Amino acid sequence: MTPTQVAVVLERVEAELRAQADPVRAVQEKRYLKSDLAHIGVPVPAIRKVAVAAARAQQDRAGILALAEPLWTAAEDGTPVHELRVAAIEVLIRRVRLLEPADLRVVERLVRDSRSWVYVDALADKVAGALVLRTPAQVTALDRWAADPCFWIRRTALLALLPGIRTGDADLARLSRYGDMMIGEREFFIRKALGWVLRELSKRDPAWVRAWVAERIPVISGVTFREAVRRLPEPDREVLDAAYRAR
Repeated sequence: MTPTQVAVVLERVEAELRAQADPVRAVQEKRYLKSDLAHIGVPVPAIRKVAVAAARAQQDRAGILALAEPLWTAAEDGTPVHELRVAAIEVLIRRVRLLEPADLRVVERLVRDSRSWVYVDALADKVAGALVLRTPAQVTALDRWAADPCFWIRRTALLALLPGIRTGDADLARLSRYGDMMIGEREFFIRKALGWVLRELSKRDPAWVRAWVAERIPVISGVTFREAVRRLPEPDREVLDAAYRAR
């Protein structure tokens, strides 16, 4: 798209979202997310509908990236707009098949700029995870992310393993390695992410999760443990619960 075309689409997306603005919801959501962004009060399903329509009109990678970037950076009185950032992510998700492995750099930049699970989790799972699943050679990027000083990037490395787990192609060696790297972290968002990934795997491979957790009972956090065992068969959960309480 030309800069003029981008500007037209951006204006249309913003106008459609502002037409659905709810000031009360904006205040409540800003408070709930502890956000320093501008909020106009549009629910995610409505944002998604607008974003999908905009993404559908883009037929190539350049168009998708050209649209996502100004949606991400658009500001109100100098402050980025929450709903437009969500729209940018939805545009990338809806056209993720057009993206290339090198676009993991775009994902990394957006994650570093996010500082909130509400953006990071979708980028990690549905954009980075989808790219890595489609081009397995790029999984080494996750190894770098797993050791990054920024905990949002580390969280992204964990959550990017979810698509492989859901399709039955779980990278167990990498999950175990990342888990051991991060199991001692005190950051809540890392502890929660590790438990979340283990919980998802337990739906397909409960024996692996049971064994992995059992070996790490002395060091696993309560947040990670509770999430990891939540979907295990009851007998397994009871055994692990007893071991955790007795540690």
